[in-house]
Amino acid sequence: MARCFNLTASGNWCLAFVFRSSGLRSTVTDLGDGTIMHCWVPKTRKPTKPNLVLIHGFGANAMWQWSETIRVLISHFNIYVPDLIFFGDSFTTRPERSESFQAQCVMRVMDVNSVDKMTVVGLSYGGFVAYSMAAQFEERIERVVICCAGVCLEEKDLTEGLFPVGEVEAAADILVPQTAEKMRELMRFTFVKPPKRLPTFFLNDFIQEMCTQYVEEKKELIRAIPKDRKLSDLTKITQPTLIVWGDQDKIFPLELGHRLKRHLGEKAQLVIIKNTGHAFIYEKPRLCHKHLKSFLIVSAAPPPPTSPLPNLQNGK
Repeated sequence: MARCFNLTASGNWCLAFVFRSSGLRSTVTDLGDGTIMHCWVPKTRKPTKPNLVLIHGFGANAMWQWSETIRVLISHFNIYVPDLIFFGDSFTTRPERSESFQAQCVMRVMDVNSVDKMTVVGLSYGGFVAYSMAAQFEERIERVVICCAGVCLEEKDLTEGLFPVGEVEAAADILVPQTAEKMRELMRFTFVKPPKRLPTFFLNDFIQEMCTQYVEEKKELIRAIPKDRKLSDLTKITQPTLIVWGDQDKIFPLELGHRLKRHLGEKAQLVIIKNTGHAFIYEKPRLCHKHLKSFLIVSAAPPPPTSPLPNLQNGK
């Protein structure tokens, strides 16, 4: 008997309800060159609040990765949550597959929404995009958070044993899973303690709903990451930067977090979350959000008003 209830689609509907209830609305922007971008934007932007862009990684659409973060930060920021190209409702007919192109598309959406200055937070692949935004649009990006994104990797790292999976094609098959077993393998790489006893029908349901569109295009995005990549070619961004990493990350090992801190120097701080892997935002969300709030909210707060100096000549 065929199932008529789709768990993943129901979860998608619930997450959209959370976003709308938080004061965001769904928008689709035609960039006019064969590129369509979906983005959650504020229903009413408040000029007294700073702007924050949350950029997701591989997996489902942006809602599945940022719903809890929205709840924590929405009262402090005008929040924008784009779906990157080939995720959610975003796509392009253009051939570009680099994080540089993704960054340009996100910034064009910000232009459409009249967002000038902003802070960006990038998770995993989204961290590559956030870093590229900071490098390309230095005057508009005020602060940067890079979460478990190996922007400092080099192509030679694949063959020199830094990664558990040493071939791009094998990594692409895991990161864009098409079977329940590949989904379980992805969770073993992503979590320190992977969820147990997830039924195969649930995993297949998720794959069918979230992972079967633009499969080859997503693999092309993965192939583009290490191609000809050298640390010496990586622009050193100048914005204050928070780097957050799980100490047991198997997707992008912690060495890449230390490498990025060394590359950026005093402008960056590295926070390591113990006993977590690549999915620390799910494994220890409270601690993750504590670090985000400490870096983003305290720093974004306007300076206190200056009290007038006493008039000493009049004895006041």
